Amino acid sequence: MQITRLALRQITRHIRLQRMYSAAAPAAAVSGAEKLVPPPPEGAAKPPNPKLDSIVNNIAALNLLEVAELSSLLKQKLNLPETAFAPQFVAGPARAAADDEEDAAPKKVQTSFTVKLVKFDDKQKVALIKEVKNLLEGMNLVQAKKFVESAPTVVKQDIPKEEAEKLKEALSKAGAIIEIE
Repeated sequence: MQITRLALRQITRHIRLQRMYSAAAPAAAVSGAEKLVPPPPEGAAKPPNPKLDSIVNNIAALNLLEVAELSSLLKQKLNLPETAFAPQFVAGPARAAADDEEDAAPKKVQTSFTVKLVKFDDKQKVALIKEVKNLLEGMNLVQAKKFVESAPTVVKQDIPKEEAEKLKEALSKAGAIIEIE
């Protein structure tokens, strides 16, 4: 008799739980379906975040003084430095004075040059490859061949004028057309 009572209790509990969850399941399915939003089609513009959209609308409604106050509050809140920016243009007579100052300033003299291999004579390709191998340290024949065939390319950068002239002369004798920049 005790076993039947125990079994009866378990069955009734099981039925109650089943009814409770089966009643909650349709409500949960309905509320979950309301939250789901289908993704936008490919290539279409992504809909804006409603929270950000409302912030943008509120800022757009501010007048100039309120915007300046908002800017200073944001700088203070985000610990941004107070930066003063200079105007990017100078107008009228001030511009003419600035041009005179630039003329009075000494011109910069170029001290470093770049040597470029523009193209080469196909008949003297082998001689050029050997010359490149000899002039550029750490380069074997295969690397020198690939380097020459990849023309136009930079041979050396940031070198003095004398070295650039010597390099140009040596490579020109080997059939290369060289530019110094």
